[in-house]
Amino acid sequence: MPLNTIPNKGLTSRGYPSDRLVTPIIINGDMSMAQRGADINDVAHGGYCTDRYRFHKANTGELVMNFDQVTDVPTGQGFSSSLKLSVGTAESATASNELVSIGQRIEAQNLQNLRFGTSSADNLTLCFWVKSSVTGTYSVLIFQQDASSSPDRRYYSQPFTINASNTWEKKTINISGNQDDTIANDNGIGLDFRINLSAGSSLTSGSSDTWGSSTNTAVGQTANFSGTSSATFFLTGVQLEVGEFDSTTIPSFPFESFESNLKKCQRYYQLARIWWGGDATNGEEYRAGTQLSTDMRATPSVTYTHLDSANFSTSATSQSSTSYNLAIRVAAATSASARYYVFGAVADSEL
Repeated sequence: MPLNTIPNKGLTSRGYPSDRLVTPIIINGDMSMAQRGADINDVAHGGYCTDRYRFHKANTGELVMNFDQVTDVPTGQGFSSSLKLSVGTAESATASNELVSIGQRIEAQNLQNLRFGTSSADNLTLCFWVKSSVTGTYSVLIFQQDASSSPDRRYYSQPFTINASNTWEKKTINISGNQDDTIANDNGIGLDFRINLSAGSSLTSGSSDTWGSSTNTAVGQTANFSGTSSATFFLTGVQLEVGEFDSTTIPSFPFESFESNLKKCQRYYQLARIWWGGDATNGEEYRAGTQLSTDMRATPSVTYTHLDSANFSTSATSQSSTSYNLAIRVAAATSASARYYVFGAVADSEL
């Protein structure tokens, strides 16, 4: 079942009827957008790598994981970037409740067409390209945080195998729809998909292809990427399709323009600048604002950084912020004509 139903004649090459237009569920699946930077050392739990890809590490000890956006990609597939994770400091032992993963949280109101919580719940297919120095059995996790049945969080995982070290491999994984739990129609987390890199024993013993409790987090996982010093893991070409496909029938990757991809990412995270110029009086505060590039998911948390000024304070006071604009006040340090200030803003409305 396609996501949208408006006329379009160009989708037969993706395996869909020619009268359908399909909006990708996954954002930035080609890893081309990295607004936070292309090189982040010691990524924190909950930190982001390429746009929309959240790093998760729970109950770890020594682990230091580094991120780079790189140009190492599978040959001939049209990709120009991949997400690279590398182990800076490995875990000396894996705790039973330890989990290390990379993935994307998907906004709930974008998933209403899946019909979860009904007998008509759609099955899904997750497809991605992966390369790792550590072979073995990994797993993917689909996590439904606002599930209505008990327990109130539902976990679904499937194992997959990386067969050859340092070799790009395409993985295609079928996911059964959840017939028991609806996805709330709001701007919260609908589904959280992750690729598990390492998992403790209490998270691997559940049943695959079943929506259940936390024991289903990483079913069958035996690969221990995080415990391997200097290990590397590359990911690109992530797509989540409605329906069941295999490696030969999966629709081609839904490439988007740079502008379209950036706008989608900016709903959750964006950078802006605010400036003011004119005559100033010592001690007076002067207000300036900017309209955001696109409406954000919710009112963002904002961090302001002084970039440049003439006879103004280097600290800004937030005047107001909404999902579509920002405003600040800055005090003049002296009385003078032709004064100015420039501040950078980081607006974060991630799920």
